[in-house]
Amino acid sequence: MRRPLGVNTWVWTSPLDDTTLEPLLRKIAGMGFDAVELPIENPGDWSAVRARDLLQQFGLQPIIVGAMGSARSLLARAGDVAATQQYLHHCLEVAGVVGAPIVAGPFYAPTGATWRMSPEERADAAAELRTSLTPIVAAAAAAGRTLAIEPLNRYETSVINTVAQGLEVLAPLLGPGLGLALDSYHLNIEEQRPADAIRLAGDAIAYVQVCGNDRGPVGDDHTDWPGMLDALDDAGYAGPLGVESFTGENETIAVAASVWRPLAPTQDALAERSLAYLRALQDERAHENEPA
Repeated sequence: MRRPLGVNTWVWTSPLDDTTLEPLLRKIAGMGFDAVELPIENPGDWSAVRARDLLQQFGLQPIIVGAMGSARSLLARAGDVAATQQYLHHCLEVAGVVGAPIVAGPFYAPTGATWRMSPEERADAAAELRTSLTPIVAAAAAAGRTLAIEPLNRYETSVINTVAQGLEVLAPLLGPGLGLALDSYHLNIEEQRPADAIRLAGDAIAYVQVCGNDRGPVGDDHTDWPGMLDALDDAGYAGPLGVESFTGENETIAVAASVWRPLAPTQDALAERSLAYLRALQDERAHENEPA
């Protein structure tokens, strides 16, 4: 199976804006990517209409990615629920303009916010999250979009860390309008066997992000990428693989993602090496599966 290959503009810059939009989309298309993740850090940073036209010009499939900064939360103890719901409605509206089927992110609490919970407190948080998500999921389903909720590692959240937790917490809402976004970086930290977690997620998988286990290039790391693709095949996921990493040149994003050193010789190299590895691996697998 040859899945479309994409990359997040966070590899090069943050926040994405109208100044960086055109040159980055031109670069990404020129590298040979099929898709691009467009982060919405602050509504209005970039024009959705202009992005739509550029995406069509460069032949790139869009995925919208949300950013859960300070006070963005669907849990009242961690932020402003109403404002976060409004933000997610905005993300869905932008997705509609640019033609993105997926809006992905850890849409439950600010990234980096952690706290201890008793079993009872965790059950209450799960119920509150479902209540806060319900109108957003309904809006996504009505628009033909899917909100993809991403489990994060234990250092970035204490709400949803694993696929099993995501399935348990979101079970009543999973389906049209809501799925899981899986990220190989977080799977590597939290799952005892990432491939098994992918299979467990099954048809709940709405989107998949990839990078090296150190946030560097895909393929330069210890991840069993053939095994990961086998698991995605078994899960029935045929959507894009989006390379998500970050630049350390921006202070805000470097601190948020703990990028304290270069992850590749250049940011271009990080993207290009990931693309070359994934494309070669997919081509090899497709050739092996061709009829004799």
